[in-house]
Amino acid sequence: MSAAHHRSDARSPAAAGRAGRPALSALSGKAWAREAVRLIEAEGRRTADTHLIALPAPIFPGIDIYMKDESVHPTGSLKHRLARSLILYGICSGAIGKDTVLVEASSGSTAVSEAYYARLLGLSFYAVLPRNTSRSKIEAILQHGGRCHFVDEPSAIYEEAGRFAAENNGYYLDQFTYAERVTDWRGNNNIAESIFEQMSLEHHREPRWIVMAPGTGGTSATIGRYIVYRGFATRLCVADPEHSAFFAGWRDADAGAACPRASRIEGVGRPRVERSFIPGVVDAMVKVPDAASVAACRVLSRLLCRRVGGSTGTNFVGALWAGARMRAAGEEGSVVTLICDSGDRYADTYFNDAWLAAQGIDIAPHAAMIERALETGEVPAKLFLDEGFRTQPHTA
Repeated sequence: MSAAHHRSDARSPAAAGRAGRPALSALSGKAWAREAVRLIEAEGRRTADTHLIALPAPIFPGIDIYMKDESVHPTGSLKHRLARSLILYGICSGAIGKDTVLVEASSGSTAVSEAYYARLLGLSFYAVLPRNTSRSKIEAILQHGGRCHFVDEPSAIYEEAGRFAAENNGYYLDQFTYAERVTDWRGNNNIAESIFEQMSLEHHREPRWIVMAPGTGGTSATIGRYIVYRGFATRLCVADPEHSAFFAGWRDADAGAACPRASRIEGVGRPRVERSFIPGVVDAMVKVPDAASVAACRVLSRLLCRRVGGSTGTNFVGALWAGARMRAAGEEGSVVTLICDSGDRYADTYFNDAWLAAQGIDIAPHAAMIERALETGEVPAKLFLDEGFRTQPHTA
């Protein structure tokens, strides 16, 4: 293991204080916590909600596909919401104070967002990352004032983050454990409530399916619980990338399921079933080959006239699966999924043919299948590795 350390010299305006307000660094105890919460809440008000985009090309007759664009957050990804919730949770629980060092185990995007919030509050932040994390994400962490600590084995990030926090008077944010509980799944402008509010004036306002690829499992937990809580008939499909343990864990009801290879789709897929994944709220799962995820992110990038990341490709393949199921059943309605982050972060990977060749990923057959699906509405079974359906009642 080795660590790379860099921190921006730029001070947070909030930490330094604004006209008429004391510097956050001058406060302590409950006064510091109150001001820290106010700063985070004010940032949330300024950034407002993310857009819900209707795909410009109709794929299935009578079926509309929407994508909620989480890439427009200040830190460029869905994980901005999670970072905000994790840090608020720590502050309000008394675990984060003015001198706390924040530590996280991450594959990149969550750490970028946590570095942003740490800087807002004038706190030190360390990300424990796999060494193969994309260079653009590492640079983004550093640009937001964070520091990086690398491990050679991706599965070692959990233990190393806990150790590092304990040895440095730190607080381990632990997204993989706490993602499902730090967000108020009943509402309070969570992503599920936002989706249903934004859909309220659409032709098919209650989605037949919402599709989400799992990283921590927290977003699918929030969406699934909210669906049950509000009594919607919407079904939740979780689209799992090729090298990930979630599908097997859900299918076999095995919380100990493991995958020996790290996911090549950054931000989604895990070698183990994370504790924030709530299987009982999931109605169906589909296993998506990496070649299909990458092909889909490229095809979708062309369709949207801007690049989207690989996890968005996984989501899009899942949305095609849901649309095909609806078409086969003679259903009309809507399908909603997410744009998780921008593809600009992956210029050296998913949009680099040499990188794909080195990984042994041939996207041409899957790209052809997806293009044909866009033209004809026919989605071949070869686009998926496996699928499964819930047979037990919801147990959120």
